[in-house]
Amino acid sequence: MTAIPSFTGDANPYGGGDPYADYRTADFPFTSYADLADRRLGAGVIAANDEFFAQRENLLVPEPAEFDPEHFGHKGKIMDGWETRRRRGASADHPWPTDEDHDWALVRLGAPGVIRGIVVDTAHFRGNYPQAVSVEGTCVPGSPSPGELLGDDVKWTTLVPRTAVGGHAANGFAVDVEQCFTHLRVNQHPDGGIARLRVHGEVVPDPAWLEALGTFDVLALENGGRAEDASNLFYSPASNTIQPGRSRKMDDGWETRRRRDRGHDWIRYRLAAQAQVRALEIDTAYLKGNSAGWASVSVKDGEDGDWQEILPRTRLQPDTNHRFVVPSPAVGTHARVDIFPDGGISRLRLFGSLTQEGASRLAARHQELGG
Repeated sequence: MTAIPSFTGDANPYGGGDPYADYRTADFPFTSYADLADRRLGAGVIAANDEFFAQRENLLVPEPAEFDPEHFGHKGKIMDGWETRRRRGASADHPWPTDEDHDWALVRLGAPGVIRGIVVDTAHFRGNYPQAVSVEGTCVPGSPSPGELLGDDVKWTTLVPRTAVGGHAANGFAVDVEQCFTHLRVNQHPDGGIARLRVHGEVVPDPAWLEALGTFDVLALENGGRAEDASNLFYSPASNTIQPGRSRKMDDGWETRRRRDRGHDWIRYRLAAQAQVRALEIDTAYLKGNSAGWASVSVKDGEDGDWQEILPRTRLQPDTNHRFVVPSPAVGTHARVDIFPDGGISRLRLFGSLTQEGASRLAARHQELGG
């Protein structure tokens, strides 16, 4: 397994210019998975014990943290992250916090899932970041309140043990716990600030919910679909194409660099489970001068199956949602969209229902993972 780079210690005080010039980061292997703590999926920071300097909700803002050296308020420097007050000891003789003192925030994931990696980002927290962090996870169905999650009957599993982190850095942690989680408890020891939290993993859908729906988008991220690979990720991730809802701006879709050869671009997906596909949508919302010119869609059944074209190469219009009925329902576990020659699409939807085999395998995995 590839070693995960780690960062510790203070960053230098901000000296002007680009605040990200000395930011410490790395390419973490798990970031190819979707962010289960994405607000678009419905994630939220539902409670924190302290947010004196900066609000807990900032943890899940999708954009990178911003820094304004002149931005101060009544409580001090305003930071784009979650920042708690400085902890103190019990008396003048013991003014330091104890080893057990820490601050915490409860995060509801946007979709239940298996977590493959976590990034605790301390961007712009140069001398006021936590000394260490730890992360725990639990699986509680329904919509539990913060009080219920903090009850004695809730079992928490350690995902990231207490680990020293660095200031002004992307602190990444691989997670190797094969369980389904719905909520996280993020701890910072003993206090300080965290700019952003990213939780990368695989969605584990509820089979009973999908069975009740009957026909649904078998490719949607929230239903367990996943973008496995793509020819080009220059401007935006392929997983944007299976996010909930319609795109609201150009970078909320998938766009490739301009080709100067005779090739074309593509995305390969894994469906929620084996399904029968009966209709599809290709949306180019907000892609006006840079949408794909043509597209085709194929599915295959199993890793070694043959690709079956369910939509031949078809002309696309800019900023338009295109709908197609599949002439003959197609069974598959994977899908692929090919765009010609380059450009982008904002969303791809494949509507259908699980086969009996697909439903059985999904139910078995859900039970195995404790969902």
